[in-house]
Amino acid sequence: MKKLIAAIVATTALVSPVLAQDKIDEFRIGVLGGENAQDRMTSNECLRKKTEDLLGVPTKVFTPADYDGVIQGLLGGTIDVAWLGASGYAKTYLTDPEAVEPVLVKVNMDGSYGYHSIGFTRKDTGITSLEDMKGKTFGFGDPNSTSGYLIPSIEIPAEIGASMESGDYFGEVKFTGGHEQTIVAVANGDIDAGVTWADGLGAWEDGYNSGALRKATDAGLVNMNDLVQIWQSKPIPEGPVVLRQALPEDVKLKVTGLWASLKSIDPDCAYGVLQGEAKGFMPITHDAYISIIEARKSKM
Repeated sequence: MKKLIAAIVATTALVSPVLAQDKIDEFRIGVLGGENAQDRMTSNECLRKKTEDLLGVPTKVFTPADYDGVIQGLLGGTIDVAWLGASGYAKTYLTDPEAVEPVLVKVNMDGSYGYHSIGFTRKDTGITSLEDMKGKTFGFGDPNSTSGYLIPSIEIPAEIGASMESGDYFGEVKFTGGHEQTIVAVANGDIDAGVTWADGLGAWEDGYNSGALRKATDAGLVNMNDLVQIWQSKPIPEGPVVLRQALPEDVKLKVTGLWASLKSIDPDCAYGVLQGEAKGFMPITHDAYISIIEARKSKM
């Protein structure tokens, strides 16, 4: 733990704050969409309380309806910390390079910090691959999601030799609004298949070790035995926990230290925040996301 804290101090010290605040009167945690707002509030309440006790100021959790709500909150100074997807971080950085700084990344049980976009469908559709999806309905989550849009919108066209435009290969391509919405839409038969995220570790029947499928399984929204995987992306770098650069340095160090030690001090709390089984959070820097930033640029 001492080595971890030292690494955190070194990482955060690399970025000079822009118009840094002297103090704060409240602290705001932003949580990306992907599941319903109440579940997001519940999963992060323990983190909110620990943050409030640590900083000594009122702390609130904000759960905007879509990814862009969190991104705009960080850019506008109404959200102080958030665990972004890599594509969300890329958008934030490309909009204002001095708005936030990445400090931590989620580490999987095997020590990696990557995950996958997972294409899936209902078992009873008879669909087993992207080849079977020609003319059928395919669902994305959110335009600012890495695994729910950016990466599959690049990798899948390369595999099928066609665009993701409705009618080109897939009969219809639609946005569902988030990962949970995609999972429920597939399970209910509203769309033929969709993509979501998972670490790709552990058992399919459990929804893997962590990710949206694991959260949906834990919540009783789906039975993984009713679903099958039909596609998997190349490894994607896990998105960073970011802090507003303008926050006081002591606040940034305290919050980073809390997130980094969460798994060791409260495993149950960490399970909800990390969306399943994971080792915890470790230091990360901007350089880990250069490839995703370039990918985001290519879509612009």
